[in-house]
Amino acid sequence: MTVFDEALLGSPSWLHTAGGERRELHPDRWIAGADAADEVMLAGCRGPSLDIGCGPGRLTVALAARGVPALGIDISAVAVRLTTRRGGLALRRNVFDPLPAEGRWRNALLADGNVGIGGDPVALLSRVGELLSVDGRAVVEVDPPGGGVRRERARMAEGPWFDWAWVGAESIGTVAAVAGLITQRITEHSGRWFAELEKP
Repeated sequence: MTVFDEALLGSPSWLHTAGGERRELHPDRWIAGADAADEVMLAGCRGPSLDIGCGPGRLTVALAARGVPALGIDISAVAVRLTTRRGGLALRRNVFDPLPAEGRWRNALLADGNVGIGGDPVALLSRVGELLSVDGRAVVEVDPPGGGVRRERARMAEGPWFDWAWVGAESIGTVAAVAGLITQRITEHSGRWFAELEKP
């Protein structure tokens, strides 16, 4: 079991960057049910929704409970197993792999800083644009204003290094535009920041 898998099960965890920064992660939030801040992401989901980097599946499960077709994807087999045990539908996939219903998802969710997946937010959001339907939208959790765009190598404890990125709320509009998406609104709730992006 990897350090990330242990975090998915609730173990306290930190992300260490190559530059020496130590960022606390929030596995307690990952394994809990969807909270009031998560509602910012969930409220507008009226059609098929893709939860990218679903972890233990709190958003996938919350949508399914509302009768919204939802699929979680994650590279961790533990994450997929936890999501399905909670009653959600999930597949072990990288977002850049071929996925079901490409070009037909009405919503794509990137919670908990998952806009950093792969270390290239423009490439990730471009891929999200490929997955969305013509009238689709993405809801992306970003960092508070002031952080800009940062890309670094990171790892959890003594695990392998991987590429990751962080996008501040003030920068998501520029990143989204380069990726071919339009920023419709930015919302803050309980210290968490969310951007809603749409296809032009």
